[in-house]
Amino acid sequence: MSHIALVTLVVRDYDEALAFYTDALGFEPVEDTDRGDGSRWVVVRPRGTQGTGLLLARAKGEQQGASVGAQTGGRVGFFLHTEDFAADHARMLAAGVRFLEEPRHEAYGSVAVFEDLYGNRWDLLQPA
Repeated sequence: MSHIALVTLVVRDYDEALAFYTDALGFEPVEDTDRGDGSRWVVVRPRGTQGTGLLLARAKGEQQGASVGAQTGGRVGFFLHTEDFAADHARMLAAGVRFLEEPRHEAYGSVAVFEDLYGNRWDLLQPA
């Protein structure tokens, strides 16, 4: 096995999730295919990369709906690496991304926790 291709992120609505990840986080849409049953196959990933993508999957039913925004039990569950922490942090703030803390400079790098539009926690991280 060579890598993890996709990670599913359960979302409330395809279009609002797609807008957040492309506009606020600067991801690029990779695929948006109508599956013919009211669902879509929507994949985004950080712009210019070929790595792991996010499959934005609209919640079906009460159980999946309850997991939107709480897929990792309130812990940071996603780690977005950057090569220019200050610029990406400033761009994301200007786009309305909610950071839960001021940037920290740790032995492992510069980091700040932010929430996506549903409350899932992410680290914006520039490794040392």
